Amino acid sequence: MIHIYYSYLSEQNHESLLKNDLPKFETEYREKIKRYRRWQDAQSSLLGRILLFKGVEEIYKGNPHDKIMKHTKYNKPYFENDLIHFNISHSGEIVVCALSDEHELGIDIEIVRDIEITDFKSHMTENEWDTIILSENEKDSFFRYWTQKEAVIKAHGHGLTIPLQSFEICDNTTEINDEKYFLKEMKIDEQYKCYVSLKTNINEIAINKYNVNPKN
Repeated sequence: MIHIYYSYLSEQNHESLLKNDLPKFETEYREKIKRYRRWQDAQSSLLGRILLFKGVEEIYKGNPHDKIMKHTKYNKPYFENDLIHFNISHSGEIVVCALSDEHELGIDIEIVRDIEITDFKSHMTENEWDTIILSENEKDSFFRYWTQKEAVIKAHGHGLTIPLQSFEICDNTTEINDEKYFLKEMKIDEQYKCYVSLKTNINEIAINKYNVNPKN
């Protein structure tokens, strides 16, 4: 089972989050959040951590504050000596977190916005690019591929050391170094594309919206 938690940013709730939720985390993380200049960037990071810990508490009945979070040399976070796998992404006004106690996974969300699509041609294979430019909605097609590719490299774990044009998405699957990856779309918001990726067929997925309520 894959569990997805998501939440929307809220300027109204920002001071409440800083006052009531940020102090629950370790000093190094608190200092990191305070260094952000834009409230949106600070809240995106903080909400990702809140969603992750919420998932650990609700699904796995554990105390996330007892877990030690580390990062691989490719900067992918993980819990030390723990079976819970997770991945976090944010774009626009949405933050998402995917959790599993069975599989490594990657998730990516992107707001579908106006960009110069041709600037990203080098990141697509020839077939992918042809599909984009021949589609009825180039922007929608581009962001579908982009989000899928980002989810795959996050599931792989080596980040952007894997060139996006080095693998091709076809029917929600792809291969990197003879390893197959599967993709599934998460329909969270019509203005966004969101995909989760694993090395196995994706069956059951539970999606949970987390509403942040301001506290005194």
